[in-house]
Amino acid sequence: MTSFTSQAITLIRAIPAGTVTTYGAISTAAGNHRGARQIARLLAGSSEALRLPWHRVVNKDGIIPPRLSMGHIEQRRLLTAEGVEVSADGRIDLSRFFWLPGDPSRPSAT
Repeated sequence: MTSFTSQAITLIRAIPAGTVTTYGAISTAAGNHRGARQIARLLAGSSEALRLPWHRVVNKDGIIPPRLSMGHIEQRRLLTAEGVEVSADGRIDLSRFFWLPGDPSRPSAT
Protein backbone atom coordinates (compact mmCIF):
# COMPACT_ATOMS: atom_id res chain seq x y z
CA MET A 1 0.00 0.00 0.00
CA THR A 2 1.43 3.41 -0.94
CA SER A 3 1.73 6.20 1.58
CA PHE A 4 -0.83 8.19 -0.48
CA THR A 5 -3.34 5.35 -0.17
CA SER A 6 -2.63 4.89 3.53
CA GLN A 7 -3.05 8.62 4.19
CA ALA A 8 -6.25 8.71 2.11
CA ILE A 9 -7.72 5.83 4.14
CA THR A 10 -6.87 7.63 7.40
CA LEU A 11 -8.54 10.82 6.14
CA ILE A 12 -11.66 9.03 4.89
CA ARG A 13 -12.06 7.32 8.25
CA ALA A 14 -11.81 10.75 9.94
CA ILE A 15 -14.76 12.31 8.08
CA PRO A 16 -17.23 13.21 10.84
CA ALA A 17 -20.78 11.88 10.65
CA GLY A 18 -23.13 14.55 9.36
CA THR A 19 -20.54 16.01 7.00
CA VAL A 20 -19.23 15.32 3.52
CA THR A 21 -16.00 15.98 1.71
CA THR A 22 -14.91 15.63 -1.88
CA TYR A 23 -12.69 13.21 -3.73
CA GLY A 24 -10.38 16.12 -4.51
CA ALA A 25 -10.17 17.34 -0.92
CA ILE A 26 -9.14 13.88 0.27
CA SER A 27 -6.67 13.56 -2.57
CA THR A 28 -5.06 16.94 -1.90
CA ALA A 29 -4.84 16.36 1.86
CA ALA A 30 -3.26 12.95 1.20
CA GLY A 31 -0.56 14.58 -0.92
CA ASN A 32 -1.72 14.43 -4.53
CA HIS A 33 -3.86 17.33 -5.72
CA ARG A 34 -4.53 15.46 -8.97
CA GLY A 35 -5.54 12.12 -7.43
CA ALA A 36 -9.33 12.48 -7.12
CA ARG A 37 -9.90 9.53 -9.47
CA GLN A 38 -7.59 7.41 -7.33
CA ILE A 39 -9.80 8.20 -4.34
CA ALA A 40 -12.88 7.21 -6.34
CA ARG A 41 -11.24 3.91 -7.29
CA LEU A 42 -10.14 3.29 -3.70
CA LEU A 43 -13.68 3.81 -2.44
CA ALA A 44 -15.22 1.72 -5.21
CA GLY A 45 -12.87 -1.19 -4.65
CA SER A 46 -12.14 -1.20 -0.95
CA SER A 47 -14.88 0.57 1.04
CA GLU A 48 -16.52 -2.59 2.28
CA ALA A 49 -13.34 -4.51 3.09
CA LEU A 50 -11.77 -1.51 4.85
CA ARG A 51 -15.06 -0.35 6.41
CA LEU A 52 -14.74 3.15 5.00
CA PRO A 53 -17.57 5.71 5.24
CA TRP A 54 -17.71 5.95 1.45
CA HIS A 55 -21.08 7.69 1.57
CA ARG A 56 -19.48 10.85 3.01
CA VAL A 57 -17.46 11.52 -0.16
CA VAL A 58 -19.09 13.38 -3.05
CA ASN A 59 -17.92 15.14 -6.19
CA LYS A 60 -16.51 18.68 -6.29
CA ASP A 61 -19.96 20.16 -6.91
CA GLY A 62 -21.47 18.47 -3.87
CA ILE A 63 -23.39 16.00 -6.00
CA ILE A 64 -23.89 12.33 -5.31
CA PRO A 65 -22.63 10.89 -8.58
CA PRO A 66 -25.09 8.58 -10.31
CA ARG A 67 -23.86 5.02 -10.48
CA LEU A 68 -24.78 2.03 -12.55
CA SER A 69 -25.83 0.19 -9.41
CA MET A 70 -28.22 1.43 -6.74
CA GLY A 71 -25.32 2.88 -4.71
CA HIS A 72 -26.55 6.46 -5.09
CA ILE A 73 -29.82 5.58 -3.38
CA GLU A 74 -27.96 3.99 -0.47
CA GLN A 75 -25.59 6.98 -0.27
CA ARG A 76 -28.54 9.38 -0.06
CA ARG A 77 -30.18 7.23 2.62
CA LEU A 78 -27.02 7.04 4.74
CA LEU A 79 -26.33 10.77 4.48
CA THR A 80 -29.91 11.70 5.28
CA ALA A 81 -29.81 9.43 8.34
CA GLU A 82 -26.78 11.44 9.54
CA GLY A 83 -28.62 14.73 9.09
CA VAL A 84 -27.10 15.78 5.77
CA GLU A 85 -29.72 17.40 3.56
CA VAL A 86 -29.71 16.07 0.01
CA SER A 87 -31.77 17.82 -2.68
CA ALA A 88 -33.99 15.95 -5.12
CA ASP A 89 -31.21 16.06 -7.72
CA GLY A 90 -28.66 14.60 -5.30
CA ARG A 91 -26.93 17.87 -4.41
CA ILE A 92 -25.52 18.72 -0.98
CA ASP A 93 -24.91 22.29 0.16
CA LEU A 94 -21.16 22.27 0.68
CA SER A 95 -21.30 25.62 2.47
CA ARG A 96 -23.22 23.82 5.25
CA PHE A 97 -21.98 20.24 5.24
CA PHE A 98 -18.43 20.31 3.85
CA TRP A 99 -15.59 18.98 6.00
CA LEU A 100 -12.09 20.03 4.98
CA PRO A 101 -9.55 17.35 5.90
CA GLY A 102 -7.03 18.70 8.37
CA ASP A 103 -8.98 21.90 9.16
CA PRO A 104 -9.62 21.99 12.92
CA SER A 105 -11.92 24.99 12.53
CA ARG A 106 -14.49 22.85 10.67
CA PRO A 107 -14.76 19.62 12.65
CA SER A 108 -18.44 19.16 11.94
CA ALA A 109 -21.33 20.49 9.93
CA THR A 110 -22.91 22.58 12.68
